[in-house]
Amino acid sequence: MIKAIMHGCNGKMGQTIAGLIAADEEIELVAGVDAYLGVNNSFPVFSSISECNVEADVVIDFSSAPAVDGLLEWCIAKNVPCVLCTTGLSEEQLTKVKEASEKTAILKSANMSLGINMLLKLLKEAAGILAPAGFDIEIVEKHHNLKLDAPSGTALALADSINEEFDNSYEYVYDRSQKREKRAKKEMGISAVRGGTIVGDHDVIFAGADEVITFSHTAYSKAVFGKGAIQAAKFLAGKLAGMYDMSDVING
Repeated sequence: MIKAIMHGCNGKMGQTIAGLIAADEEIELVAGVDAYLGVNNSFPVFSSISECNVEADVVIDFSSAPAVDGLLEWCIAKNVPCVLCTTGLSEEQLTKVKEASEKTAILKSANMSLGINMLLKLLKEAAGILAPAGFDIEIVEKHHNLKLDAPSGTALALADSINEEFDNSYEYVYDRSQKREKRAKKEMGISAVRGGTIVGDHDVIFAGADEVITFSHTAYSKAVFGKGAIQAAKFLAGKLAGMYDMSDVING
């Protein structure tokens, strides 16, 4: 039985994952961490990861960017692998994530869904064919009105996946309101919509002369992310130090 700690256990994703793990015979939650303690959990909960003294095989993180620094320090000190799902990390924090992966196993993904990770692969092939043929590329992402970061980590991951095919030559444009000029050839627009209870909706648009091709992914519940995170935790437990992603989980 794999022993896991849920970092951000009382948030919506944390509670979703806790429910899924409760019905899973291969993994169990032995502890949780959350600044908000007003939830009745079946496992011990600490207000900070630094206070957690429970032994575990892996940490699943769905918390907030400010909490990630302390989590990385704890995982390094305890040599515990971490499935890092929190988005909106600064460049400085991303550097710390990379440094941490040299000392313990880190699996970082902006989106844990199987569908999104399959889409990342498909977009590389599509972009390699369509962009040289003159297709413009735009990304539109939609999320609920409580989401803090914009654009979403998933939208950036989709953009990065495409950009890798062109030696990162595309420039990301998030706002055109101050521009009075035609669209640049090597421009990739990324737009964010926030409203209601939208779980996650991403469209990648290839707009050419007289035709448009759109790749779409819609998440109807947070369970799709939770299932992926649990799969990742099972994969990562016991792994050597290094940086992993969902493609490693998918490929076994």
